Amino acid sequence: MKSAILKKMLLLCVIAVQCCWINPAEAQQVTRVPEFDRTSLPIREPARQTYKELDVRNATAPPRFHVTAPQGAPNVIVILIDDMGFGVSEAFGGPVTTPTMDKLAENGLKYNRFHTTALCSPTRVALLTGYNHHSNNMGCIGEAATTFPGNTSVRPQTITPLAEVLRQNGYNTAAFGKYHETPPWEISISGPQDRWPTRSGFEKFYGFIGGETNQWAPLIYDGVTLVETPEDPNYHFTTDMTNQAISWVRYQQALSPDKPFFMYYAPGATHAPHHVPKEWIEKYKGKFDQGWDKMRELTLERQIKLGIVPPGTKLAPKPADIKDWDKLSADEKKLFTRQMEVYAGFAEQTDYEAGRLIAAIRELGVLDNTVIVFIAGDNGASAEGQMNGMYSEMTYFSGVPETVPDMLKHYDDWGSPSTYPHFAAGWAVAMDAPFSYTKQVASDFGGTRNGMVIQWPAGIKAKGEIRSQFGHVIDIAPTVYEITKIPAPKTVNGIEQDPIEGTSLAYTFNSAVAPEQHKVQYFEMFGNRAVYQDGWYARTIHRPAWKLKPATSLQDDTWELYNTKEDFSLSTDLAAKNAEKLKEMQGLFMAEAERFHVLPIDDRLLERTNAEMMGRPTVMGNRNTVTYGEGMKGMGVDVFIDLRSTSYTINAEVAIDAKGNGVIVCQGGRFGGLSLYMKDGKPAFSYNYLGMESTHIIADQPLKPGNYKIMYDFKYDGGGMGKGGVGTITVNDKKVAEKRIEKTQPGIFSVDDLADIGVDDGTHVADYGASSKFTGKISYVTVERKK
Repeated sequence: MKSAILKKMLLLCVIAVQCCWINPAEAQQVTRVPEFDRTSLPIREPARQTYKELDVRNATAPPRFHVTAPQGAPNVIVILIDDMGFGVSEAFGGPVTTPTMDKLAENGLKYNRFHTTALCSPTRVALLTGYNHHSNNMGCIGEAATTFPGNTSVRPQTITPLAEVLRQNGYNTAAFGKYHETPPWEISISGPQDRWPTRSGFEKFYGFIGGETNQWAPLIYDGVTLVETPEDPNYHFTTDMTNQAISWVRYQQALSPDKPFFMYYAPGATHAPHHVPKEWIEKYKGKFDQGWDKMRELTLERQIKLGIVPPGTKLAPKPADIKDWDKLSADEKKLFTRQMEVYAGFAEQTDYEAGRLIAAIRELGVLDNTVIVFIAGDNGASAEGQMNGMYSEMTYFSGVPETVPDMLKHYDDWGSPSTYPHFAAGWAVAMDAPFSYTKQVASDFGGTRNGMVIQWPAGIKAKGEIRSQFGHVIDIAPTVYEITKIPAPKTVNGIEQDPIEGTSLAYTFNSAVAPEQHKVQYFEMFGNRAVYQDGWYARTIHRPAWKLKPATSLQDDTWELYNTKEDFSLSTDLAAKNAEKLKEMQGLFMAEAERFHVLPIDDRLLERTNAEMMGRPTVMGNRNTVTYGEGMKGMGVDVFIDLRSTSYTINAEVAIDAKGNGVIVCQGGRFGGLSLYMKDGKPAFSYNYLGMESTHIIADQPLKPGNYKIMYDFKYDGGGMGKGGVGTITVNDKKVAEKRIEKTQPGIFSVDDLADIGVDDGTHVADYGASSKFTGKISYVTVERKK
């Protein structure tokens, strides 16, 4: 019996070998690496052959069509930190310990004249495409888009993202962290999803879509699907996204070790809210007691010693609006010092997490042929915290100033889940040393100059050197194209592509003295505008970030002139001495502005947040009523009925179970919001005003299990924005509770605690007990805004 089985097995093996055998000529044909025309995407597959042969045994199969990356193409990791100024990291002379960045610099290159656009979304689209931000139609953030070319926030078809080009050329691609490149009205199930990460070239995305997130309770997408934050008392988003990035790259290398990868690693740090575990904060206890004026001086001393800035560099003048540290009160100094300690801990933790990712790459044995581009900031440090900082950043959007005594009540908790904090503008100026201004100010290097490190052991022989050629964020994509030997495409899907606008930095890799190739660059944001040409720099400061309106019209702005080859920090204005050169540079700005869709310039701020006024779409449009269903959640301002400063009703048909708990509908969270819910069988409504005070309206008697129609009606007082009104709850047309709400928020509740049906994801508007999930059944929820 055994002998018969063995014979059958032997016979099957012989047949299998005969069927699978390919002669050497055929084998060579199958494995031959094809020559691709990479200038047209998608890469065209060869025409399919036809055959006359009946029996496949007598025919020769064609080689399998399979796009591969160029031989030896490196892996690429782009690390982009958020809101980190030129003077933050110790690698560039700052006070914050950044061992990961330091180690990369020791084995690679520091770039001390590299620039961004002065704001997050514009920098990110420029980075990921190789085209200027206005060319990408991202002249500002999508939340302030208009219908003018250059400002629609909708990427044109004539520009294809770097990740998509690499993906179609044989790379695996992934993005982790912040993605603020999607127009806000497209962030819903109704899409379109063409500008979501996974439709912009990234096969994998894990992170948040928007400008910022609560690091303790983020709104996370995995691809296009909302996922729940892991139940972990020690949870922090930067750690989570790093774990996801490490897991992905290990998986990718296990399955396809010969296939290169492109990873975009973009933490939400160090953008507000400044959230970080306390052990990181305590490392900086007392280290900023000397204040922001002295910190600027110490940073410049270190920068000169490190060779980051030339000897003799002066501190650019501190803006007059920023108070002298020695004139502050004791309470102000105490609060502001704590704010900076928290920010510094946040920044160091972020560097640590990036280090964990790089350690994983080293453990995989692929670090040698991995290009790591580490950009310390998508713009300068942020002065959006205004003069005193903020315990809750949402107060800014409602125009409610926070006082120092009020904020000191949160001193011990600053940076914890109970806060949503930002630091004072004085620290932003200090963290942008040696320059004058901050994020948003595109005409000052404090807003646009960011430290960058590039490491590539296999391709860059120089170690620990500094490169001072002028560079800009639009140079990253063409650099990647050159080192991967993949051309920027001429056509994509039959559409002719715009010529790439950046300049590859590869020429600087092994030559510190190579002549500068990026010779001209415009800058513009909110009317702050400038132009660079061969060392000359002409600019005007139209509006600093801490002011809501400019002091002058665009036509009446005062222009300045600098020779950056001799004046690194922009400390000495030469306009009066060289009027002709200034006039020439002003003309150059206008020419560049016309060419790249910068004109007409829009310097409005608050007005641009009004979608209807700007003509940009919202999912709601002009509708005043929408019926929602259970399970709908994560609905942003553009995809939920606007209930600010108006009367409205919420009608819900629900089945109440014996528990009688959970949210029917909510919007917002811990730092401002509203919620209609059940608690211990009682219908309830809570209005949370900026996380500072809450009004609770709750029925006296619980409902028995059964079907009910529950309505909440709010009658607004009128008379302007943010006024109060009377809230009434009825059950089956019978009033069960009523109470006055003295004031409401005129601004948004949150950028990431959004509207949900049947649950309150993220932080909670109210205390729901053990869970916010509705324990019964919701048939529908109709929200109607009264005209």
